[in-house]
Amino acid sequence: MIQTSRRSGARTLAASATLALGLPLLAACTDNVPAAGAGASADPRALTVTATDTTCEVSAATAPSGNLRFSVTNTGSKVNEFYLLADDGLRIIGEVENIGPGLTRDLVLQAAPGSYFTACKPGMVGDGIRAEFAVSDSGETLAPNEDEKALVEQANTLYAAYVRDQTDQLLTKTEEFVAAFIAGEDDKAREIYAPARVHWERIETVAESFGDLDPKMDAREADLEPNQKWTGWHRIEKDLWPERAEDYTAMTPAERKEYANDLLANTKTLYERTRDMTFTADQIANGAKGLLDEVATGKVTGEEEYWSRTDLWDFQANVDGARVAFDGLKPLLQARGETELMDQIETRFVALQALLDKYEEGDGFVTYDKLTPDQVKELSDAVNALSEPLSQLTAAVI
Repeated sequence: MIQTSRRSGARTLAASATLALGLPLLAACTDNVPAAGAGASADPRALTVTATDTTCEVSAATAPSGNLRFSVTNTGSKVNEFYLLADDGLRIIGEVENIGPGLTRDLVLQAAPGSYFTACKPGMVGDGIRAEFAVSDSGETLAPNEDEKALVEQANTLYAAYVRDQTDQLLTKTEEFVAAFIAGEDDKAREIYAPARVHWERIETVAESFGDLDPKMDAREADLEPNQKWTGWHRIEKDLWPERAEDYTAMTPAERKEYANDLLANTKTLYERTRDMTFTADQIANGAKGLLDEVATGKVTGEEEYWSRTDLWDFQANVDGARVAFDGLKPLLQARGETELMDQIETRFVALQALLDKYEEGDGFVTYDKLTPDQVKELSDAVNALSEPLSQLTAAVI
């Protein structure tokens, strides 16, 4: 069992359903502009953030609902970013990027009552320096944005930020993983393997859009073409968990270094390619459906992680990614009056998440071989039940 937090201290998506339902009330964050200063303010909605290379100090841990302004000053030596995250620690409510040393930039957004996280990301890599943040109910009514063009742009901005955030974390975790693997620290590498891969699985359909990277990084042995060299995560997985292999010869130290460095190089390429990506509403919707298809064709069958049996980590990550994509489109669905479809998808996400939660163990999951055929079928049925209304999402947003 791999013991590493899969939520970075945040609640599960199922537990965050209340906030998710409130997302249509969130207006798009405004363009970031240089701030006049970062001094203290009597306005409880005007917050200051001091970001260094090792700290992220927010002037208050709570604010009343409504229009919030975070004036972020970078006093460190690295370029920094600042995020307001939803209570699942995944969905990005707003962000301000590229805050150079000595600069101050503002993040202005409309926030509904609820629980959130603030995060600074020195060097713009990793999962950032996070802290809990609460928005109390001011009693003000937050007017939903009904400008469809603006809602599509909002969905694009937030989903692109989410993809960048996941690749940031994937790169950091992959660096840790390959270092352990090269050093022969197999127990440590096994501990990192599944938590690192969740960041790949959450954006798997985006990664697959770069056709040359996916087979290099995520090919399974059973899917190899004739004469195709097997590289990537699953090649290393087999070396770490060879128990199911027949007559397996372990990698030499030189081979470990070769395969690990290849994986890291391809991860860096993915990181670079996702810096300036943009998405249309239909691409986001298709991505959500594609991630559920990944669950149906690989994770629920137990074929993805054949050697490690860590399929439930991947299963959860695909669901996470689909949920984030869907949540970003909910304001547009509400503006178009698609509340019945929205509620149906929401209900089935919650039901699927409730089933996944049953198999949590410690900070992770039981291995897939511990599930009975009836339990696998129950998960498969829940995936299929969600897939049906999710297949209507693209038509509803174009």
